[in-house]
Amino acid sequence: QLQLVASGGGLVQPGESLTLSCVLSELRLDDRAIGWFRQAPGKEHEGVSCIDREYRPYHYPDSVKGRFRISRDNVKKQVYLQMNSLEPEDTGTYYCAVKNYYCSAFRSQYDLWGQGTQVTVSS
Repeated sequence: QLQLVASGGGLVQPGESLTLSCVLSELRLDDRAIGWFRQAPGKEHEGVSCIDREYRPYHYPDSVKGRFRISRDNVKKQVYLQMNSLEPEDTGTYYCAVKNYYCSAFRSQYDLWGQGTQVTVSS
């Protein structure tokens, strides 16, 4: 059964860092793009970052550019989202999702989703 498992969330203070991990089981990662989305309480899903089959990274909200870094390891079938200088506005449930080849900021274009990992940034 195809599955995505996201992990690495937690409670941190503003300014601290977290690294999220997304592991794919029974699925080759090579031709896939992996995106991270987040959903804050009472808000819609928001595309955060994505890395495509050619290792090109994309970060969608201006607020995360320069603070978040996305990377992938096709052998381990893992994608990482390194989040630095976290802000309370980064709080939410973070989901990883997979689609073919190239990135998109639109969640409807992704085929498979992980279960989500909670990130809370609070002093």
